[in-house]
Parts: sequence; C-alpha cells; structure tokens
Amino acid sequence: MRELLTRTAGRTADATPPGRDRALDALRALAILGVVLGHWLVTALVADSGTLRTESPLRHLPAFTPVSWVFQTLAVFFLVGGHVAARGHTAARARGESHRRWIAGRLSRLFRPVVPLLAVWLTATAVLLACGVPWQTLHTLGTLVLSPLWFLLVLAALTAATPLVARVHPLWPLTVVLHVDLLRFGFDGPAWTGWLNLPAGWLVPYCLGALLARRGPFTPAAAWGLLLGGAAATGLLVAFAGYPGSMVGVPGAPVSNLNPPTLAAVTFGLAQSGGAILLLGPLRRALRRPVAWAAVALLNLCAMTVFLWHQTAMIAVTAGALFTADLLGHGPLAGLHTVPDGATWVLARLGLLPLFAVALLICGAVFRTYERTTRAARVPQARPRARKEARRA
Repeated sequence: MRELLTRTAGRTADATPPGRDRALDALRALAILGVVLGHWLVTALVADSGTLRTESPLRHLPAFTPVSWVFQTLAVFFLVGGHVAARGHTAARARGESHRRWIAGRLSRLFRPVVPLLAVWLTATAVLLACGVPWQTLHTLGTLVLSPLWFLLVLAALTAATPLVARVHPLWPLTVVLHVDLLRFGFDGPAWTGWLNLPAGWLVPYCLGALLARRGPFTPAAAWGLLLGGAAATGLLVAFAGYPGSMVGVPGAPVSNLNPPTLAAVTFGLAQSGGAILLLGPLRRALRRPVAWAAVALLNLCAMTVFLWHQTAMIAVTAGALFTADLLGHGPLAGLHTVPDGATWVLARLGLLPLFAVALLICGAVFRTYERTTRAARVPQARPRARKEARRA
C-alpha cells in the first residue's frame, strides 16, 4: 500500500508543469477545507414538530465565535482566484486567445459541475413533495444546498470582469465598502445600500491577488502589515463600532458580516490575505514532497465537487439518521437533530464529522467526472517519454 501511494505521488509530481505554483493550489485546498468544516460545525438541522429548521451553535454558544474566525476562508478563495485569473488572462492574450473564448472556458469550469447538483435536487424535491414532506423542510434543505452558489456567481462576475478589474488597486473597492457602511450604519441609510458591498467587498482580495500576480511577491513587511493591520482594524470595529464578532451569519442576529459583506468582513479578509501570502514560502517548500503535493493536487481535482456537495452530504446523514431513529422509536439524536445549545451537541457533532466526510466521499465518487472533464486542461498529464525517463531515474 505504501509503495502504491509513493508511486502515485511520484507520477503526480512528474505530471506537474515546472512553472505551476503549488502553494496557490494548497491555499485553495485549505480554503475549501475551511468552508466545508465551517459549515458542518456551525449549521444544525433541528427536528421540530415534524419539520427541519436551521440553527447555529453560535447563537446559543457565543463563546465559540472564534470558530468562525478560523473557518471563514472566503477571502483566500478570492485572493487565489484573482491571482490565477489575472495570470491566466495575461497568458491567454500572449498566445492570441480571444477574451470571449477565455471567459467561456473559465465559466464552463465553474458552472458545469453545478448541473448534476441542480438535477439531483430538483428530482429529490419532487419526490419529497409527493411523499408529503412539509414545505418548510424543503425550503430549509434547498436554502442549505443552494446558498453556497452565491459564491460562484460573484466569482464568475469578477472573473468575467478580469480585464477591467485586474489593474484596480484594492484600496478603491475598500473605499467603496467604507463609505457604504458609513452611510448604512452611521447615517441610517437604506438597508439595500449594503448590497453594493457584495461586489466591492470581494473585489478587495480579488484585486489583491491580481496585484500579486502583476507585481510579483510582496515583501514580508507588506504581508505582515496586511495581517496585523487587518486584524487590528477588525478588532476595533467589533469592539467599538458595533459590528458582530462572528464572521459568518448567525440566524436571528440583526446584522451579518457576510450577508452582505461589511467593512469588518473585508478587514478580516485583508488579515487572512496577509497570512496566506506569508504562508506561500513555507507551502512551496513543504510541497516539494511528492506525497504532500499529491494530496493537494487530488483535492484540487475535485474542488468544485467538494464545495457543491458538502451540504448535501451533511443533509443525507442527518435525514438518514432521523428516518432510522423514527423507525426504531428513538427521539432526535444529539449533534444531528437537537438544538445546538450545549457541550453535548458540540462533542456529538465533532464525532459525526467522519460520517459527513464518508458521505461526501460517496458524492465525490459519483459526481467527480463532471468536474474532471472541465479540469483536464488544468492538470497536464506527463508525456510518455517523460514518464519513462522518470522511471529510469
């Protein structure tokens, strides 16, 4: 087994182009794991009078708010996305590829894996309706499954606008966010103005990634400035300006830092971006090891599948356990169907994470082919001659 893993890792390393920045792939993988684990830890499906509704442990257990600081990694996604898109668009122009063709290829890779998800859930919804499942439960499940798609829509819009925004300095969209929040919170402006921050807020790390691609590596001092300055600004906004401490939405809270993004979410994203930039060097050194790089490459091959199906995996385990408990005459299970208001729920949920992971692996095994067809061009295969030479060496 060990020999097989070593050979697989070696083949993956041989197939990787020399110019590929493995650290960016590692940052993307870490961001994906953060989103998945964050959703699994801060989302609870509570069985209530024959229906399922969502609850958050952060509402009942505010001491766990720092969990949201660790697992809310969206800024890293946009940082990497801006870097990769800016570099990819420059390369496309150099080889004479039209902007329209480049955009079509990028958007196809983003949205083609969405098709089976929508097909499965449209079918499942029809079946559940026919079986008499309450509409409130269907609304809850549909919201969990479809809400992460906002990320793809924003990323797609920014990707399509790459030729226009790749040279925009991050300070410009940051200024927009600052003025929108000042109008919204400082002068009691209309609530709809907050949605201007949806593109502007995520433009900040996206433009920062494009700047990184255009100007080259940041100095350690600049990266530390982003990390410490962003963290200090976020702390001040939370402590003295009334912003929520949680970096994810909490049901029932009057203000969410993500829906739409607030200045605190953006400054927190700057801190994350600074930390991510500081990690680039250590990650490049660590990923020289074939086994470490093979794990990162494997996750990146199915990144969209993991992102799209992780909520479905949690729902499948939760619903399956609820159905089984009803058959056996048991009540709601802690960590799955009960209100997340105590240490018992937290410990039970931690113990259930492996079950969610197994369900996600099953989803990945079934639906990964939809993503592989879109990513074939991203992960070049080693030429036969190169493989022979590698084996001889």
